[in-house]
Amino acid sequence: MPDPACQRKLISINKVYTGHADREINLRWDWNSLLDDEDAPRLGDYTEEYFPGADDLVRYLEDYARRHGLNIETGVDVKRVSRDGDGFVVEDARGGSYRARRLVVATGCSLPHVPQIPGIEHAELYDHVSVEPADFRNQRVLILGKGNSGFETADNLVGAASAIHVASPRPLRMAWESKYVGHVRAVNNNLIDTYQLKSQNAILDATCERIEHRDGRLHATFLYAHADGERETLAYDRIICCTGFRFDTSVFDESCRPDLVIDGRFPGQTSAFESTNVPGLFFAGSLMQARDWKKKQSGFIHGFRYNLRALHRIFELRYFGNEWPHRRVAPEPGALSEAVLARVNRSSALWQQTGFLCDLIVVPRDGSPARYYEELPTAYVHDSPFDRYADYYTVTLEFGDAIIARSANPLAIERVHKDDVERAHRSAAIHPIIRRHSRGAVVNEHHVIEDLEGQWLEDVHEEPLARYFAAQLVAAAPSGEAVEAATMEVM
Repeated sequence: MPDPACQRKLISINKVYTGHADREINLRWDWNSLLDDEDAPRLGDYTEEYFPGADDLVRYLEDYARRHGLNIETGVDVKRVSRDGDGFVVEDARGGSYRARRLVVATGCSLPHVPQIPGIEHAELYDHVSVEPADFRNQRVLILGKGNSGFETADNLVGAASAIHVASPRPLRMAWESKYVGHVRAVNNNLIDTYQLKSQNAILDATCERIEHRDGRLHATFLYAHADGERETLAYDRIICCTGFRFDTSVFDESCRPDLVIDGRFPGQTSAFESTNVPGLFFAGSLMQARDWKKKQSGFIHGFRYNLRALHRIFELRYFGNEWPHRRVAPEPGALSEAVLARVNRSSALWQQTGFLCDLIVVPRDGSPARYYEELPTAYVHDSPFDRYADYYTVTLEFGDAIIARSANPLAIERVHKDDVERAHRSAAIHPIIRRHSRGAVVNEHHVIEDLEGQWLEDVHEEPLARYFAAQLVAAAPSGEAVEAATMEVM
């Protein structure tokens, strides 16, 4: 039987025991469950495995669809998507057709992303190669690609292959270093030990220029990123391509074929997840990662589930005139700081989609209550009529990326002392950032000092934030000019 650690095992965490009873907070450590408005089961009700099996996720999703009565038609092979006036026609292989004013595509990346290397046809693709280690006994194996799929494959074969080389032009990135969960996870890093401890395996920063089949072996020629551009040809028994996947545009005819970005792998999208060249065509699910490629979590359930909620609200606002859900907050420092800290202490969306999603506080200049909106795509705020307000604040949770990047060791970063709140902007761990904007421009920002538990409940968090709001409310107060009304336009 294939090693269960290779394939059919997720690396999205399922932390069942968190010490919290609040379902919203628990979604910070539940990376697989979907959102709902009721006390429905979550993946943790199906398995307590920290890295759950794919079959458990499938069972959960099937039950989720049944419980919510979702109108899903399976087994439908879409053959063609075309324009029809100001709408779309979707045709399937059975002769059926579907018409819609707007179309949402959530097909993910279904085609292998194969690098343009002469001789690449001699390589085996990750999604088709054997997962049985015995098939690789005493063989030299080259793996192209330094992502989780490449290192998962290497880990599965390490006991059987005589030598394993993992190669790509750029150095590998570890998730614990970059804070991006799509980079190599610790659960897949065993091969690094074997390389550093001289156990026949190697990690190459090199461009594979060509692959040739001769003398019964595969010969790969590399141009090294280091070693002064040295070239070398090495022989292998097997080459496995673990270079990811891309979006399939073959079903779209010329009337509505979306433009592609990021080396042709994803559809280009606006901040509202709409095609950049086909109005009315939207993208959902893992395709949303075109907006934050290799930076945030839109390529994964624990990221795009919040993007989907935002897309729903964008539709409600744009097509039905229903304002983005919000609540009223007194426009005074204590109330505003209390509202912000209550959100950052509980929100799973801001925690998972650091900086990509934000809360928005619109403070009218006429003294009327502020409006507190939750979970908007940050870029969308600046592209929409929200940006026309004279004064508004965005609230995000973010890592101190610049601080981390300058550290030689991301596990040995100097922390900011709680008695030194004036240096809160030096916080490297996840922490709240409040930015004031005036007519589209960032005026200033306030950092709430980092906290080990991610709970900002102390005076050292509350008092500086209240002082910040007090100063900004005074600075934003009208002085002689006409008072601006806070009238929201439908987008």
